[in-house]
Amino acid sequence: MNDYPEAYPVRVEADYPEQSSRLLALCGILFMWPKAILLVPHIFVLYFVQLAAFLVAYLGFWVVLFTGRYPRGMHGFVVGVMRWQTRLTAWLLGIVDRYPPFSTQ
Repeated sequence: MNDYPEAYPVRVEADYPEQSSRLLALCGILFMWPKAILLVPHIFVLYFVQLAAFLVAYLGFWVVLFTGRYPRGMHGFVVGVMRWQTRLTAWLLGIVDRYPPFSTQ
């Protein structure tokens, strides 16, 4: 499952479940709005964190322009925010069953 080059900065991997239920998949589609309501705290916090990530990415543009390097801390923060948003979307769409944590790790 690791077909990425070693130098690739971002990897997306999801564990394939050993068993999959069609009934649970159907329930995931039918109950998408209640699941979205459960994500309201995440969405509220993530909105402000994404604003900060946008500003960090914008500042990172200027840092790269003048220094030629993207600072590791800036990269880690922006990637962490994208990772958090991807976990939320995966849970909402029923790709994973575990409720996402409040974390960028």
